[in-house]
Amino acid sequence: MKILAHRGWWHAPAEKNTEAAFRRAFEHGFGVETDVRDQNGLLKISHDMPIGDSGMDLDGFLDLHKAHAQAGAIALNIKADGLQGAIRSALDRSGVSDLFCFDMAVPDALGYLRAGFSSYTRHSEIEPVPAFYDRADGVWLDAFFDDWITPDIIERHRAAGKKVALVSPELHGRDPAAAWALWRGLRGDDLSICTDLPDRAAEFLDIAPGGPNGGKS
Repeated sequence: MKILAHRGWWHAPAEKNTEAAFRRAFEHGFGVETDVRDQNGLLKISHDMPIGDSGMDLDGFLDLHKAHAQAGAIALNIKADGLQGAIRSALDRSGVSDLFCFDMAVPDALGYLRAGFSSYTRHSEIEPVPAFYDRADGVWLDAFFDDWITPDIIERHRAAGKKVALVSPELHGRDPAAAWALWRGLRGDDLSICTDLPDRAAEFLDIAPGGPNGGKS
C-alpha cells in the first residue's frame, strides 16, 4: 500500500497545498493528493478559487516532485473543466509521469480518457455506480458518512483490474482507527490511502516510506 498525503504533509491547516507541505511529503517518500485549477491562463495548485498571487503554479509543483527521486505518486484533483491540454503540456515539460487525475466532472472526464490520462472514477455512498468504470484505471473509494469500505469491497475492484485509492475517514472529520484496522492487512502496489496523517498511517498500516514507490507494502 502507498501513502498519498492529502494536500501535502502539513503540520497546521495553513500549510495545506503549500511548498513546505509538499516538500516534507516528498522528502519522506510519500505521494501527494493535491488540487489544480486555472487562474488567468495559469494552472494553480489550489483547492478553492485562488486570489491574487497565492498558491504554487503547477509547473513549480511538478518540478518539486521531480527533484525528489524518492517521491511517491501524485493524485491530481481536477477542480475546473477544460484543463486537459494545459496539464498535458505541463507534464511534458516536467517529465513527471507517476500521476493520475480524478474528481473531474463526468463530461470533462471523457476528455482526459481520450487524451490518455490515467484517470480514476469515484465510488461512494452518493455514487454507488462509478461513472466510466470500464475505462478508468482506478477507483477513488470514499466514505462521506460512515466507515462502509470493507476489504471485500476493495477486493472486488481489484479483481476487476482497478487500482484503488482509499479516502481515510479523518478527511471527513471521523477517527480513522476503525477503518485503518480493517485495511491493515491489505497489500499491493495497486492500493493507496489518502490521509491527513501520513506518518501515523504509515506506522499503523506497516507502510515503510522512503522507497521509490513511497512504501514497501
